[in-house]
Amino acid sequence: MSLNKKSWKVLAVSLTAALSFSMLAACSNKNSDTAVATYKGGTITEKEFNVDTRVMKFLSPEQAQYLEIDMFKESILKQEVAFEYLAGQAKDEAKKAAEKEVDTQIANIKTTLGDNYKKALKEQDLSESDLRTYMQRVLTVYQDMLLKVTDDQVKKQYEATKADYTVASLRHVLIGLTDSAGKERSDADALKRAQEVKAKLDGGADFAAVVKEYSDDTATKETGGEYKDKPLVNYVAEFKAAAQTLPLNTISDPVKSSFGYHIIKVEARKDTTFDTLTPEQLQTVKNSAASAALENFLEKDLDSLEIKINLPKSSAPASEAPAAGKDEPAATEAPASTEAPAATEAAK
Repeated sequence: MSLNKKSWKVLAVSLTAALSFSMLAACSNKNSDTAVATYKGGTITEKEFNVDTRVMKFLSPEQAQYLEIDMFKESILKQEVAFEYLAGQAKDEAKKAAEKEVDTQIANIKTTLGDNYKKALKEQDLSESDLRTYMQRVLTVYQDMLLKVTDDQVKKQYEATKADYTVASLRHVLIGLTDSAGKERSDADALKRAQEVKAKLDGGADFAAVVKEYSDDTATKETGGEYKDKPLVNYVAEFKAAAQTLPLNTISDPVKSSFGYHIIKVEARKDTTFDTLTPEQLQTVKNSAASAALENFLEKDLDSLEIKINLPKSSAPASEAPAAGKDEPAATEAPASTEAPAATEAAK
């Protein structure tokens, strides 16, 4: 089961530095009251951890195998301790805001799954109450972090990410590692083809004609490879960096990203200053600042909780983890950011 882009994005934003939904799976079916984690002021039992990981699998089952690997299980459990602790410290205002957000998210999930909603819960041996309890805890922490964000933190976060709010009109040709017909292409072949595109465009070939002949980006194949007036935050890091720095109306060298190789031409670019941010953009910056504060806690303050882990060892070796890039988007998609929660990195 996977959420639609809109509802997943809301969850990803809300949980940016939270438990990684992309590295989750169900534990064993044991429902022991044995503590698998103890920390300053509390414990998490095997039963509680099992329920939460089944919720995680409900939300994102496609990479469930990660939780069979001890290093990932321990990392996720430590993050769960952090959320238990922080939720207990949260203000009532945060808890009430989280309740409303939980209602919204569960409504989104029901809309996405339709008649399969109850079936999906049953497959994971969950009740809606289990789902609600899990989301309430995580979103309470996030809402509490939001309440604590200062104006100075918002401005600092904007300075660190202001390139994201630059708006650009550009064209590109994508040479994917998988072509538009679904056939795999080696990195060397993709680069060679991208260099051929670069040579043709440098020689004066019409950009739209080259796009039709070569590009594997089906979203822009009929519009000359154009992305018009889009904030750079929409793009993966390598594409974004090139779009930010490339001189206007010049043809880039091949730019490699998870999608393949891009040949880019930026036709217009406009920076957005802090005082001209829209209310929606300002809220996005504030969300990012809250997420950064949460991630900072996970990275720097977790040890202060004096966590002790008592998880049963699994038999799955770390070598069974999926190779990097296995779950990258298809080359036929636009070069959009994958929007992976930041805790993906924390769990590595």
